[in-house]
Amino acid sequence: MLAFRLAAAGAGFLMLLAGCATRSGDVKPLPSDPAAFANLSCQALYTEAEQVQRRAADVAYTMDERVGNNVIALGVGATVFWPALLAMRPDGPDAAELGRLRGRYDALQLALVQRPCPPQPDTLSAEQMATMPLQPGERLVYEERQGRGPARELSLRLKTVRREQLEFQAQLPGERAPVRWLQDAAGNIAPPPGGEAVLYWTRLLRPGMQLGDVLAGELRSTTGDQGRLRGQVIATGVQTGFGRPFDAAVIELYGDVPFRRHTARLDGVMVVDRKSGVLLRLELRSGNADFELRRRLLRVEAAD
Repeated sequence: MLAFRLAAAGAGFLMLLAGCATRSGDVKPLPSDPAAFANLSCQALYTEAEQVQRRAADVAYTMDERVGNNVIALGVGATVFWPALLAMRPDGPDAAELGRLRGRYDALQLALVQRPCPPQPDTLSAEQMATMPLQPGERLVYEERQGRGPARELSLRLKTVRREQLEFQAQLPGERAPVRWLQDAAGNIAPPPGGEAVLYWTRLLRPGMQLGDVLAGELRSTTGDQGRLRGQVIATGVQTGFGRPFDAAVIELYGDVPFRRHTARLDGVMVVDRKSGVLLRLELRSGNADFELRRRLLRVEAAD
């Protein structure tokens, strides 16, 4: 009887927190002094602002994900998950960090104006382009198996390299004409067009991944289905099998995807270049065949 009362009290507390947990949009920036950045060059200010913005986006995503899933994730009882319950408070650590990051970003933007610094160029400099493992016009050719279907070819020809984005011309299976394929510099993919179902991942990868980093994001299909994807960087190192060095990160993946009225387990491995986000290998295994995918880079073809 006592256990039931404790569980009921815990459930009531969870429901109370569900109503008051802070969403990222409600967090106000904490003031930060632009004078703290007086000795930084314009390029250093640009770099710091980008890093702060990326970290703020990660924290905001984590906060909003928690608000959407708190009752399910913490439904076992308040005594077991007390640290996580505290993190859901309006003054929890994520909210405090996001407030600091937003204040720091505002101060950096003010420092850029006070300097004054010119607008940051959208494209990479010649020096930055020289460090990239892939150049505009080159073509990535993959072997792909979707579900339990036969092997087919996917090709991506690099069109443009921007500061935070790579644009490819993709020849997707089932499409007669090439389509636009966008990914950010870490390798996360924007929703691709396509006649057949295409799997892509969002919010999962981030720049500068290091050994042991824990990742979280979403695995989506152009059919509208989506699952939760998590991972950890288990190895890093240079791969030279394609005629150029790729600074690879090996990521062990796991998660869950929709399957009929329930969910199915998903696991696998992903290998990406940390400099450009270029995918080198992907294996996804699941009880839901729609979320099974094997894709490996076969070769890199020179520009025409």
